[in-house]
Amino acid sequence: MINSYNEWDRLRRIVVGDASHANWPRHDPVFSAEAKNTLWKETPLPAGPVPQWIIDEANQDLQTLADTLTAHGVEVVRPDTLNFQVHDGLYNYCPRDRLIVHGSTIIDPAMMYPCRDMELQCYHDIVDQAEHYHFMPRNKGMILDAANVLRLGPDQMLFLESASGNRAAYDWLCHTLPDVEIELCNFYAGVHIDSTIVALNKDTFVVNGSRVTADTMPRMLQGKTIIMINDVVAQGFHEYPYASKWIALNMLSIDPQTVIVDAAQESMINVLEALNFTVVPLTLRHSRTLGGGFHCVTLDLVRS
Repeated sequence: MINSYNEWDRLRRIVVGDASHANWPRHDPVFSAEAKNTLWKETPLPAGPVPQWIIDEANQDLQTLADTLTAHGVEVVRPDTLNFQVHDGLYNYCPRDRLIVHGSTIIDPAMMYPCRDMELQCYHDIVDQAEHYHFMPRNKGMILDAANVLRLGPDQMLFLESASGNRAAYDWLCHTLPDVEIELCNFYAGVHIDSTIVALNKDTFVVNGSRVTADTMPRMLQGKTIIMINDVVAQGFHEYPYASKWIALNMLSIDPQTVIVDAAQESMINVLEALNFTVVPLTLRHSRTLGGGFHCVTLDLVRS
């Protein structure tokens, strides 16, 4: 069953990612181009298999996350295994990137890294449960990672126009979901929206103060409670930071008052608790190395 329209209603069923066989692709042309585009110049772009000790620790943390969600009454499913090291793919660490869930509809976007198309076969059981399935055509000038979209309900979304989501994809999504108002946002030229804006419930949003100003605040957030975060505790990484320190903002709501947060963010946790949120502090030791926080490494399938 699939039925989820927003980021905060009571979570019932979710995918938790898997770091097994994680790999830095050698032959994906877009991934390779990151060596020219990145602001990080201290170490080279990684290539080839992710060290096994990182995979093992990441999987330990993902299992802790899965167990925590289960303890909160959430059904957890995991993606099928694929050897990305053999096939020169990326990983199953971040299912949020791969599919957009809109109610009982699944949208399969044309991702920024072409090699990530292979991840779809790890979710075929989930795709088969969708009432409707929309395939974004490849090689038509459209680029979209699912994590460029923030779902605000049956009839509202935010779409971040960035390196991983272009205007052509925005136009296609508007055409594909004609009953949904999709607001185009341009406050961050990097990749995904969920290290910049996090929806905790229909009235409360965490916003990255280094990227969003009063002038660039989405119209759909006007009149909402905005928790502006101007800095975070930066997590370490192994050799190359695939995610910036702002991955610390990447949270997962279990219900409108309960949220999973990086345990190192004590100041942010204090702010949330002062607003009567129940905070569940957890750790993803390799969120910067592998590029995914708690929202990234999950994909909610049912919220009620």
